[in-house]
Amino acid sequence: MFGSLGVPELLIILAIVVVLFGATRIGEIGKGMGRGIREFRRELREGQAEDKKEPPGARADEPKDAAAAEDKAKEPAATIDDKHQQH
Repeated sequence: MFGSLGVPELLIILAIVVVLFGATRIGEIGKGMGRGIREFRRELREGQAEDKKEPPGARADEPKDAAAAEDKAKEPAATIDDKHQQH
């Protein structure tokens, strides 16, 4: 994709970006992007660690025992009227 872009073209693009945003704003944008990437990686690592702790097939929002699962399956689904009455 960038194979046809040479050094002069990249310098022109960089100069246009500096003129549009200003040097200090570019630094702030880069700092914010770096912080966002670090947070994303940290959350990803924490999520993977949690996945390793849980046994395969176990989910936090599902009932643990079969009786609770049957009770949950027997509950009627909420209708539109039920949702409007609750609010």
